[in-house]
Amino acid sequence: MIQWLHNFIPQPILLQWGWLTVYWYGLIVAVAIIVGVLVVSKMIKNQSWPIQSLDGILFWGLLGGLVGARLYHVILEWSYYRTDFLAIVKVWHGGLAIHGAWLGGLLVIYFIARHYKLSLFKLLDILVVGLVFGQAIGRWGNFFNQELFGLPTSLPWGIYIDLVNRPISYLLANYFHPTFLYESLLNLALFLILYLVYKKRKELIGLTTSVYLIGYSLIRFSLEFIRIDKTPEFWGLRWPQWFSLIIIGLVVLYWFLLRTTLSKSKKPV
Repeated sequence: MIQWLHNFIPQPILLQWGWLTVYWYGLIVAVAIIVGVLVVSKMIKNQSWPIQSLDGILFWGLLGGLVGARLYHVILEWSYYRTDFLAIVKVWHGGLAIHGAWLGGLLVIYFIARHYKLSLFKLLDILVVGLVFGQAIGRWGNFFNQELFGLPTSLPWGIYIDLVNRPISYLLANYFHPTFLYESLLNLALFLILYLVYKKRKELIGLTTSVYLIGYSLIRFSLEFIRIDKTPEFWGLRWPQWFSLIIIGLVVLYWFLLRTTLSKSKKPV
């Protein structure tokens, strides 16, 4: 595995036949979505929810997540997209941001939950388990696009990056940290943790979602120290790191307020 990563030079196109072009990125994202949906479907089938709501949850939730993921990326990289509007729809070239997927998916799922009178956090506790499994698979799309890699490295699992895909400041380096692989493995570990948390403590509604948000935020915060793709920076930290800190802070605040409210409600009159 290590030697394969070190020596293999991926190409973005899987096959090309006439007008038909199949990109690795698109195929991997599609597989990630399918696997994530299967995980969610298996977990959700035991819930006493209206069956017509399941299709809406999965379809509109996915659509909202994909649109949010793309818009978020385009906004952060607006200096590039404003000179090439057509590139905005070329998702097969990469550019789906998980934080944007959170925002877009959450907005849609919130309205779906209200429409069907479902518990939002009870629903999210299931969705995040499938989501993080999909993330673990989807990160491999970055490998074939040769994007979102890390700093140069001499480690035996460093991946070769074509000259055209290297930042100008790293033209003399050949091998770089496979941050896609680090995140993929960490997401897989997080999936196992979430599955166990849900199975053991699903009566604590919102706990699985909270573990996911904090767990992934810590993963992303850590990996941003070695990622070298362009992103806005403030006071020495990259924007995804600030976003991660905000999410962790909101989760901690939610549980603090919830605990405070419950404590007050138990006080004798």
